[in-house]
Amino acid sequence: MITVITYGTYDMLHKGHINLLKRAKALGDYLIVGVTDENYDRSRGKLNVSESTKKRMKAVEALDFVDKVIVETHKGQKAEDMVKYDVDIFAIGDDWIGAFDYLNEYTHVEYLPRTEGISSTQLRKEHFSKIKLGLVGLGRDTEAFIEEAQNVSSIKINRIYAKDFLAVKAFTKDNELIKYGHDNYEDFLDTSIQAVYIDTVLDRHYHLIKAALEADKHVLCENPIALGKEELKELLHIAKKRKLILLPAVKTAFLPAFNQMLKVLEEGDIGEIREVRATRTSLYREKNYPDTFIAQGATNILSSYPSLLVKKVLGKHKSIDFFDQEENGYDISNLIITRHKGGAVGVSRVATGAKSEGDAVISGSKGYIYIPAPWWLTKSFSIRFEDEHKTQEYKYEFAGSGLRYMIAEFASLIQRNKSTSKMLTPTDIVEINRIPLEYDEFKKLRKKES
Repeated sequence: MITVITYGTYDMLHKGHINLLKRAKALGDYLIVGVTDENYDRSRGKLNVSESTKKRMKAVEALDFVDKVIVETHKGQKAEDMVKYDVDIFAIGDDWIGAFDYLNEYTHVEYLPRTEGISSTQLRKEHFSKIKLGLVGLGRDTEAFIEEAQNVSSIKINRIYAKDFLAVKAFTKDNELIKYGHDNYEDFLDTSIQAVYIDTVLDRHYHLIKAALEADKHVLCENPIALGKEELKELLHIAKKRKLILLPAVKTAFLPAFNQMLKVLEEGDIGEIREVRATRTSLYREKNYPDTFIAQGATNILSSYPSLLVKKVLGKHKSIDFFDQEENGYDISNLIITRHKGGAVGVSRVATGAKSEGDAVISGSKGYIYIPAPWWLTKSFSIRFEDEHKTQEYKYEFAGSGLRYMIAEFASLIQRNKSTSKMLTPTDIVEINRIPLEYDEFKKLRKKES
């Protein structure tokens, strides 16, 4: 029996895909098709895939001439699969001529002609119109957001709002992409934009988000999205009722390597999880950030990141303790310890007035996962055991500042009419916003008792 294998994304499965797969099957008796996982696709720069891995796999499995469908999750897997499945022929489209010659070491490589005049990119353009997105505020990530959004073809940004008219005027003058500036929020929302990205001081988030949702705009906003428990509940309720997306801009949640790490963790190789430790510190004053920004406090500014990792691994917390250091009335450092189901512990360290190694460790009963600094920009991780020879290293491509992966997910949700993301679920959103809210309650109680 001659075994043939091929790989692809197979987004919006079309005639071109099917023709190529039939040509591959004609080379042998048994056809294996590798469908690329969405995390792997994004790590390779394919940010505009419209369908989930599961949906794409089902479409390929439905083809009666395909014998087996597998998932491709990482670089180097092709060579591994050649050995694993004892492959006789590796087939791929002729637009890849030469790129896979290295696999001749394992099997015979065959480049097949593609069908002209059709592609997933073309179909996406026909099925989905560009999403018009407006920027709210001239914050610390606004410039980076604009730059990164250029890598997501389904997004178009040409409008910005900020209270300072002169600042808006200067910004639109210096930025070729942003044609329209507004200093009136109602006028800004009363345009053809479908979504907004909010990057302002934290105490304005609630009002800006609420107005945007009530104007039927999808919202991507820097976290925390609200500084009050009732405000948070109200915003989530409005978004759910109107079937709109309300997504905190915590980019770590959307990074390919971070999501692959969570999948690897599910395999249980490190045993029962005992503890998650994550550190996120930044000396913003040395980066010339204004005092008004730093005065928002380390917990408000930074806790979303370690809280996200702790929540993803350990779930909701049952109890919480804060060990903070204050300066000029706000926290410059906070050690946040949470307890979870089964006695597991989360240890989150955040600081704007102290610098620490920004790594993360997930400790289990059989081993641990180590994510090197800066862990919140996850590019690699390793699984380590008592026996050092069993160490497994994972490395992934990482483009730009990482914002493009978040923007791509936001755009994909809008296009697919999905109001929630699997990468940052509603329960994740509530949990990472609970931390600053509970810290605020902790401070009020401490002040009352003193």
